[in-house]
Amino acid sequence: MSAVWEIGHRPGGYPRNVHTSRRVEPPADLHLHSDHSDGTETPARVMAAAHQYGVRTAALTDHDTTSGWAEAAEAAASLGMTFLPGMELSARHQWRSVHVLAYLVDPDDEALRAMTERIRTSRLDRARQMADRIARDFDLDWDDIVAHTSDGATIGRPHIADALVARGLVRDRAEAFATILSPGGDYYVALYAPDPVTAVSLVVGAGGVPIIAHPAGRAGLLPDGIMERMLRAGLGGFELGHRENVGEALRALERLSADRDLIVTGSSDYHGQGKPNRPGERTTAPDMVQRIIERATGTAPFYP
Repeated sequence: MSAVWEIGHRPGGYPRNVHTSRRVEPPADLHLHSDHSDGTETPARVMAAAHQYGVRTAALTDHDTTSGWAEAAEAAASLGMTFLPGMELSARHQWRSVHVLAYLVDPDDEALRAMTERIRTSRLDRARQMADRIARDFDLDWDDIVAHTSDGATIGRPHIADALVARGLVRDRAEAFATILSPGGDYYVALYAPDPVTAVSLVVGAGGVPIIAHPAGRAGLLPDGIMERMLRAGLGGFELGHRENVGEALRALERLSADRDLIVTGSSDYHGQGKPNRPGERTTAPDMVQRIIERATGTAPFYP
């Protein structure tokens, strides 16, 4: 493990980011999930899968948790990969979920930790309420859901979906989300999350670089006013290379990113068996990865 911790190590925590002349190795996939949130594989296995698909720089971005960093960093080092610690911070604007990818944050930052703990508590309460509602009509209980989570995982709808699949009530996660777990359905419970401007500010305050994940999906763009406030709060850019981005919304963000010289990333959003996405199907250019590293002050990347 010593090689993993060599950059600016500080006792009791992760190494602070120090800018060096070292360059990252392409291709880079900066959006991967493990079983510490809603992925189906361990952090080490996620790094191995990324390496198998040719990825040489990877970020673990589990929802609202940094608990998989150490395992992923060690696995990446053993494979000769560069590892960027990350997280996908939950946010919400009115009815719409907004996912803020947070790269190289200080995991010990008090404000960010307090928010992620609040979100994770909300996820647990929400999952229990949804389980109770579903159990009124289907053969499903809380133990079924827990059986599909790993120790310390951030419990969410994907774990309920996996339990529904195991019970034979739906064919796969996609059907679960489209039916029983649909936001418009009787079993749905809303998740607490901060507004996007607050989320961006928290990431910046923790020394990280905030990037909005899959910002041009079917729900369309966030309002211009919210977008401008996020940029003023320190938003670094957008994940434009993602299979969910579509049409004119994507083109509008491409124009905005070029006009404002924003960071543009591309990633797979890999979840193991939870989604069809595969590591490296979208990647981030080395100069954009370097911009993230140079902008961050919270945590260092782990070089092999």
